[in-house]
Amino acid sequence: MANRKETTMKIGFDAKRAASNLSGLGNYSRFIIDILLKTGKKDDYILFVPKEKRNVQFSKLLDNDNVKRILPSGLWKICPSLWRSYGINSSIAENNIQIYHGLSGELPANIEKTGVKTIVTIHDLIFLRYPQYYSLIDRNIYNSKFRYACHVADRIIAISECTKKDIIKFYGIPEKKIEVVYQGCDDSFKTKRSEDEKKTVSEKYNLPSTFLLSVGSIEERKNLMLVVKAIESLPSHIHLVAVGKSTPYAEKIKEYVKQKGLSEKIHFYHQVPFTDLPAFYQLASLFVYPSFFEGFGIPIIEALSSGVPVIGAKGSCLEEAGGPDSAYIDPNNEQELVLTISKILSDKNRMQEMINKGKEYVKRFDGKNIAEQLYSIYNRLYEDGR
Repeated sequence: MANRKETTMKIGFDAKRAASNLSGLGNYSRFIIDILLKTGKKDDYILFVPKEKRNVQFSKLLDNDNVKRILPSGLWKICPSLWRSYGINSSIAENNIQIYHGLSGELPANIEKTGVKTIVTIHDLIFLRYPQYYSLIDRNIYNSKFRYACHVADRIIAISECTKKDIIKFYGIPEKKIEVVYQGCDDSFKTKRSEDEKKTVSEKYNLPSTFLLSVGSIEERKNLMLVVKAIESLPSHIHLVAVGKSTPYAEKIKEYVKQKGLSEKIHFYHQVPFTDLPAFYQLASLFVYPSFFEGFGIPIIEALSSGVPVIGAKGSCLEEAGGPDSAYIDPNNEQELVLTISKILSDKNRMQEMINKGKEYVKRFDGKNIAEQLYSIYNRLYEDGR
């Protein structure tokens, strides 16, 4: 390590999701690059992007002098997805990349032949645990890509202990090859919004005065229907606000809401700008996330950072994300959810205690701590490759 101060690393990132996804994997990818930049270290970050898309948050990353974006050139422009999987290796060599980090479970084919040290982040293997939520084609594609990446990578980052166990179980990867590095959330969720700001957002979306909040793609695995059914048994002034991508499952829920006469109590928002989202959290009374299974559960981190009590589900990694002072229910038990919501909302002291302890617990997901963990992994790989 003696010469480390005199030398900078050139780290390449699969930045497809950072450039194109406005939630989930996109948020994670931008978060990782951003926290590394905030350390002030002057290593070079090369972002490999198969297709240029307008994304304000991603564009901010490019404003840094030590960040460079690489797009496909020549004939690869016609098939950018193939460039990401195959043609990118020549770009990696041309740019003298020393470490390549696949941020969303994938590595280019044959990258092990380039001599570049590689890291892959695995978020979850839900498609293996709950295959019923995925088509056969999607399962096969995901399984092929993730299995390959796990076997050829020099290091694997799992975003939770739960995911680490799944990687070992399903792919037979040695435990010593996997390191758990938790996710964090954007600093905007830690910033208290003024009453005027919250009022503006509330009026813009016509939000109810008392509501439970759910954030995330509205798909079957997320189990939003359980919350909708719980609303039926709760007092009339308690509403549900669901923010997330519309899906066939969302339409199924809307039909149920219509049949049960709940339209005035259930509110769907499918395209909320990221800048408005912190105010949604800070206006909510409770955050409810009864997902059957998650790789981690970033919305829980966002809620805790925003000072909102959390109810999650037992059975996956949500207890890692929410900590010991959030509440957890059986994701199949509607009455347990109703009872838990009622108890928390009727006990202001408990609510405040959940808020205070939640804010303390979520400090472990601070970007600075995560960046230090990542740099430790990068440095070890860098020294191995010298």
